Amino acid sequence: MSELYPTILLCLYGFFSSLRPSEPFLTAFLMGPDKNLTETQVVNEIYPVWTYSYLALLFPVFLATDYLRYKPVLALQAASFVATYAVLAWGRGVLAMQLLEFFFGLATATEVAYYAYIYSVVPPARYQRVTGYCRSVTLLGSAAGSLSGQLLVSLALVPLRHLVGATLAAAALAFVVPWFLPMPGRSLFFHKRDGEPGEAEKGRSRNERRGPAMEVRGPGGAVGRLGDVESKVPLNGEAARGGLTEVLCVLWEDFLRCYSRRPLLAWSAWWALSTCGYFQVVNYVQALWERVRPPHDPALYNGYVETLSTLLGALAAFAVGSVHVCWTTWGELALCVFSTVMAACVFTMDLVRNIWVCYGAYILFRAAYMLLITIATFQIAASLSMQRYALVFGVNTFVALLLQSALTLVVVDTVGLGLDVFPQFLIYGCYFAAIAAVFLLAALSKLATRRRSGAPAVPGDETDSDTRSLPT
Repeated sequence: MSELYPTILLCLYGFFSSLRPSEPFLTAFLMGPDKNLTETQVVNEIYPVWTYSYLALLFPVFLATDYLRYKPVLALQAASFVATYAVLAWGRGVLAMQLLEFFFGLATATEVAYYAYIYSVVPPARYQRVTGYCRSVTLLGSAAGSLSGQLLVSLALVPLRHLVGATLAAAALAFVVPWFLPMPGRSLFFHKRDGEPGEAEKGRSRNERRGPAMEVRGPGGAVGRLGDVESKVPLNGEAARGGLTEVLCVLWEDFLRCYSRRPLLAWSAWWALSTCGYFQVVNYVQALWERVRPPHDPALYNGYVETLSTLLGALAAFAVGSVHVCWTTWGELALCVFSTVMAACVFTMDLVRNIWVCYGAYILFRAAYMLLITIATFQIAASLSMQRYALVFGVNTFVALLLQSALTLVVVDTVGLGLDVFPQFLIYGCYFAAIAAVFLLAALSKLATRRRSGAPAVPGDETDSDTRSLPT
């Protein structure tokens, strides 16, 4: 019962905080008669604020989450969602909408508390099952929100402002839940109990606890955010019982050890590069749809598209577990092929000015990303001991946001080029094509090296057991 109670509450919180009927129609609402904002204001002045605030808040919130032992930060996230949709409902003008984006950046940065909390109150043997529950219910909430919003718009002809009210009501229900959660007695970094298992004992149960790394949340809410696998791991040694300086020193030492290994670096590079581009496409695709949608057909089908892409992406991620591929041999080539597919989808959305083609390309784009990000997550996790999951996935997400901020500043923001949405997507297509080219060269280089050395291209030929499942 001590485990069941917080699990049920977290599932309730995850469902209602992800239930957002207005999300598929956000751009249409901002540019419609309710807010009467222009495309330039929405795309080039308002949306970039989320990227900047998410990046600025990510690392300090990550440390504060552990120091405050999760529950206060989970309440802060719930409050941030309420503030976001309250401003959306009643705010007016560019400045108010920029404040909305800041609150949403705070909400996404604090999402680490959602998954970190459960690992402080359940034993490691139940990590995989509980993570599956929490992960599934957030996907269900996201899909239910998109589908209900679409049905209300299409069948009941409900105005978009009422969908914002429904989203605010769901956020208010989610806000109530964290207050009933018990306060954890320990945390992963700053607050550890005396007599907890040492590193050797943790190492013996490593395989048992690796399962949750497979649970990857795509950003339907925009993935790549700090999720379940990144927050459940204690730090090495006694330093975790110390203060901020000791924690940062251990983080830095582990950072140098992890990223000095080429296989992990390869998967992490794809993670950061592709997540940056994925965020950009997902953030601005609604503006593209508004431009492509025929003026004589005012019907909106964004909700159906978001629902289908979320469910198909979740199915693709789930299917990874039954696919048996020698990633040691074919890792870089798979990264190249799927990056090419994603580039083709973005080019199609940009060049084929048909709303149904855009919808189809977007669904395929999201499914391809969620499939490969699941593979990348598992491959990275398989090469690490548990205590380094948090560092690697946190760094990868931070680098993705750093790249996204630079891309936003140069391409989207009015401070930079402030491009129209169509040139933006042309650049994003070229961006994914460049990623594909990089990993094609890496695959060819590895193949040539293997041929020269005569090494067998089979799993298990590496001498380092920690990197056995990664491309070398």
